[in-house]
Amino acid sequence: MGAVTTLLIATRNAHKVGEIAAILGPGFRCLSLADAGDLPPVVEDAPTFAGNAVKKAETVARALSPRPPETSGRLFVLADDSGLEVDALGGAPGVHSARFAAPDAGTGGNSPDADNNA
Repeated sequence: MGAVTTLLIATRNAHKVGEIAAILGPGFRCLSLADAGDLPPVVEDAPTFAGNAVKKAETVARALSPRPPETSGRLFVLADDSGLEVDALGGAPGVHSARFAAPDAGTGGNSPDADNNA
């Protein structure tokens, strides 16, 4: 077998890391933020999903550059961001999907985003 490429997936979601690893196959070793130690939080304040993903990848890569986790070669950082865009709401909640309503929120919601679109 050839060289293995190590990817640090910029998430603490083990299920997401497992899904990506399964898609990529045996030529890749996928790590999560849990494998990287103490890293500064990334504020996802970009106006687009792509902007947030780039911000996560760049922030994590910069934080790791002086002290990468144990790898057998170069380390690459992969990040994503996604959410719900509803045409009838003009694309909302978009990048604010995570703050739109908590999983247990009732009809009152839990954020100004939800209140503004009531």
